[in-house]
Amino acid sequence: MRARREFRDRRDVEVDLLDALVDRAEEGMTVFELRAAVDADIDTIEEALSALKSDGLISVDSGEDRVVILPADRVVPDPTAEPEDEQSFIDAVREKFGF
Repeated sequence: MRARREFRDRRDVEVDLLDALVDRAEEGMTVFELRAAVDADIDTIEEALSALKSDGLISVDSGEDRVVILPADRVVPDPTAEPEDEQSFIDAVREKFGF
């Protein structure tokens, strides 16, 4: 599942992180799991997570066993809504040029 369209105009690494988190919205992901899911170095991921947290798009949950990162509810698309099949102009350009 992908993050809602209105959150897709961010840096690529931030969008990749949001997409990974939306896929596991219920249980969240650790930083190590995010590192495995997103093709970026740890410093870039840390910077992107900081930006997402300051914008209120993610939260950090310190549980008993581990610390997990969760997407904000407003980032996760409604699973009962019809999926958006049409590709945005920006997504089409990104795909065309391999971004």
